[in-house]
Amino acid sequence: MEKQPLYEGKAKRIYSTDVADELLVYYKDDATAFNGLKKGTIDSKGVLNNKITTFFFDLLGKNGIPHHFIKRVSEREQLVKSLKILPVEVVVRNIAAGSLAKRIGWEEGRKLPAPIVEMYYKNDELGDPLINQHHIKILELATEEQVKTLEEYAFKINEILTNYLREKKIELIDFKLEFGVHNGQVLLGDEISPDTCRFWDSETGEKLDKDRFRRDLGNVEDAYKEILFRLTGEKA
Repeated sequence: MEKQPLYEGKAKRIYSTDVADELLVYYKDDATAFNGLKKGTIDSKGVLNNKITTFFFDLLGKNGIPHHFIKRVSEREQLVKSLKILPVEVVVRNIAAGSLAKRIGWEEGRKLPAPIVEMYYKNDELGDPLINQHHIKILELATEEQVKTLEEYAFKINEILTNYLREKKIELIDFKLEFGVHNGQVLLGDEISPDTCRFWDSETGEKLDKDRFRRDLGNVEDAYKEILFRLTGEKA
């Protein structure tokens, strides 16, 4: 497979391939937090997130969620459909944590009466601000129909993941999704991993995600390995 570098982000490198509408994604071990203010490395994170994301996309695809994932091609690489990314990050929240807990004055860990969907303007220079459908309209970030689709998919993905993870004794606190357009269809893109989700052990409340890096809790790699083990039975 011929590949040419196209883009390098905080956690991944993107390469073109010899197929016009397919890209190769390489998962790095680099870790960032607080819009890039905190930087570091998590050993084997790229390998673990590639496997975890593969598992989640397969699960969601089997449950009717269209996505960009084609196949995992190596320990750190996966083949995906090329997307025109919508500059709207979609966050689903089930339990107050992080910025939401601070914003509404609830203690972290308090369950919300119902899941909520928030949308953020995907713009590093502005710090990815919280926006609503009116902002999205005037900024022309997505059409009204696309916004409706994002919300519908977000709630459905939350239901699928929450029900599945409950069986693995994992509480899905909140998570971030990114979407793009491929041949006119809105598809789920990016990744689903401990980088983009808050996972807590449902019995002990132990954090099993990137908050361990953000908050200097230690044992970051072990948390990622634990998620992979509970999902697949694989010991990394």
